[in-house]
Amino acid sequence: MEKLERIHPNRQVLAFILIVFFSQVRSEPLRYSVPEETESGSFVAHLTKDLGLQTGELAARSARVVSDDDKQPLQLDRQTGDLLLKEKLDREELCGPTEPCVLHFQVLLEMPVQFFQGELSIQDINDHSPVFPDKEVLLKIPENSQPGTLFPLVLAQDLDVGSNGLQKYTISPNSHFHVLTRNHSEGKKYPDLVQDKALDREEQPEFSLTLMALDGGSPPRSGTVMVQILIMDVNDNAPEFVHTPYEVQVLENSPLDSPVLSVTARDVDAGNFGSVSYGLFQASDEIKQTFSINEVTGEIRLKKKLDFEKIKSYHVEIEATDGGGLSGKGTVVIEVVDVNDNAPELSISSLTSSIPENAPETVVSIFRIRDKDSGDNGKMICSIPDNLPFILKPIFKNFYTLVTERPLDRESRAEYNITITITDLGSPRLKTEHSITVLVSDVNDNAPAFTQTSYTLLVPENNSPALHIGSVSATDRDSGTNAQVTYSLLPPQDPHLPLASLVSINADNGHLFALRSLDYEALQAFEFRVGATDRGSPALSSEALVRVVVVDDNDNSPFVLYPLQNGSAPCTELVPRAAEAGYLVTKVVAVDGDSGQNAWLSFQLLKATEPGLFSVWAQNGEVRTARRLSERDAAKHRLVVLVKDNGEPPLSATVTLHVLLVDGFSQPYLPLPEAAPDQAQDDSLTVYLVIALASVSSLFLFSVLLFVAVRLCRRDRAASGGRCSVPEGHFPGHLVDVSGTGTLSQSYQYEVCLTGGSGTSEFKFLKPIIPNFAPQGTGKEMEESSTFQNSFPFS
Repeated sequence: MEKLERIHPNRQVLAFILIVFFSQVRSEPLRYSVPEETESGSFVAHLTKDLGLQTGELAARSARVVSDDDKQPLQLDRQTGDLLLKEKLDREELCGPTEPCVLHFQVLLEMPVQFFQGELSIQDINDHSPVFPDKEVLLKIPENSQPGTLFPLVLAQDLDVGSNGLQKYTISPNSHFHVLTRNHSEGKKYPDLVQDKALDREEQPEFSLTLMALDGGSPPRSGTVMVQILIMDVNDNAPEFVHTPYEVQVLENSPLDSPVLSVTARDVDAGNFGSVSYGLFQASDEIKQTFSINEVTGEIRLKKKLDFEKIKSYHVEIEATDGGGLSGKGTVVIEVVDVNDNAPELSISSLTSSIPENAPETVVSIFRIRDKDSGDNGKMICSIPDNLPFILKPIFKNFYTLVTERPLDRESRAEYNITITITDLGSPRLKTEHSITVLVSDVNDNAPAFTQTSYTLLVPENNSPALHIGSVSATDRDSGTNAQVTYSLLPPQDPHLPLASLVSINADNGHLFALRSLDYEALQAFEFRVGATDRGSPALSSEALVRVVVVDDNDNSPFVLYPLQNGSAPCTELVPRAAEAGYLVTKVVAVDGDSGQNAWLSFQLLKATEPGLFSVWAQNGEVRTARRLSERDAAKHRLVVLVKDNGEPPLSATVTLHVLLVDGFSQPYLPLPEAAPDQAQDDSLTVYLVIALASVSSLFLFSVLLFVAVRLCRRDRAASGGRCSVPEGHFPGHLVDVSGTGTLSQSYQYEVCLTGGSGTSEFKFLKPIIPNFAPQGTGKEMEESSTFQNSFPFS
């Protein structure tokens, strides 16, 4: 059989291995012989000795006997090395007329693979007698037949062969005939009746003789048939076939009753002696069951399906008989033409269903293929799909091995369904497919892989202990115990980090827990590494970074840095009465220990002695005058400012400010008059406010006129004394720096000058030079300009 395979350069080494392997196949077959009908279990041979092997080597190498036929006539005892008969053998059933009868078998050693050829010869015994197809034969002989004429008789069949087969024929003693045994070209023995003297129908019209067939056995067996001879009237021309022998080819798949051929015989006699009828002559049961002939037309038709694999040709003897009883003989040779009607067959000798991944070249299966057809119909091609990591290797006759081409990877593919296709070269081509399932067993060759290289976990501060703060997860591409992952905390890189008291991890599922309550103000974030280890052997592991960020909670109230609220004497802020609206009185400074929006502070005037006089900027805590001061405003004011953060819920603190209105900056250095308690003053202001609000509707017009008059009076006085004239030679003007270390949050410079040419000496405080500022939320700059004037006599 012609093999088609691809030859790759990188497989030259495999070809060398095959050459070495074939060198171990025994060239000469083992030959054994047993008589037919030998009982089952009978000893045939001692294979261990004949193969030159050691005792027990057949069992160690998984030896087995493989037969070419479907039946397995032999069996091997691996322990003793004896080759035994598996069943009783019938030579006639196995080989029919074929001699010698030889059964071919192979001895297969799997580890390592080695083949030995064997032949078992079945010796014939004389267990069949010759048998004639009929019990009686009628022979018609014309009376004018001459002595020495031969008349063919019916053929006996003996299933035995050789000396046990049919050897000769005898006939009962008589004076007119004897039997001559002649050999046919096919080895068969035919009886011919030989006429010894002339016949006289009127003297003896018929003869009854017994024909006996004898075989060569010891003792011989025999069979008989009665021959009835009728002496016929004179008919001196026998029919003759136009062509003999006839040769014809018939396809084995020809349908039943299809014509094979037509034969023709002619008889020159006239009348009834010239009419011809056709029939099969001395046909065997097989021929009678397979073919039929039309007595009138001579057409031969098919009665039974042909099978080239069983019988390849038929020799059919035909006879043409005229009306006078004379006959002519002919031969038809029918050749059966093979048709590709048998698909290839595959039988598995060895199969491994599971292969470990990463293993080198491994034998998966040993199998044999065959096709019962002949010629191109019996030639086969064996193949598997190209996209699989497996290759086929021919090893002996029609034996193949299926091996892995390279190490397999279970994580890429855990199962292979390999379809082995055997195709013959007939027309049309027939094929057989056989599927083999190969499982790839796992090896621990993959470390666990975290779903993320790093994890960030947010944990609110003041959490409860044993709080689940998050999870890490790792997967392993392996299977079974090789994929079971165990989690653990790795030693921290920072030796000062008390990791064991901060977090713990569940070894089975990777859940992380905070062991104690966290404080954002003490620890805002920390990092550590976790490990994932599988349970393979050896175990593989990987790491991931976990960062825990403590989320701030609003657990710290605002703390006022200025003004201090330490229970000592309150700090009094001085405000000149000449201050305009928007004058900066002071600034409340506060901080919050939280972060983010929990530390965003806002300021609010919660309580004031005189509402509407002062305001607090919500963003920066600056306390400013809401309007221009007047002479009617009380000298002392108490303000309560609320400082609130932006947390949820918000926390707050309050601070109390004391503000003293002064006419000039020299006044604070004079002894302060005893003031009534703040609470009494607050009550008095409240009473005044209620009275003013009650009478505002009736006194509205009077209040407006009075307010206008007061404003005009102040404007005239400011115009007359608002400019400081300094004569030459008198006191030069200079700047007095008042730093902001007191109640003011910024430094101020005032221009100071003395008046000259008047009867009194006085200080004039003019135009404080302060930096411009703009309230938060507006783009407008406000200029603060105040002129304070106060006179003090020089000593």
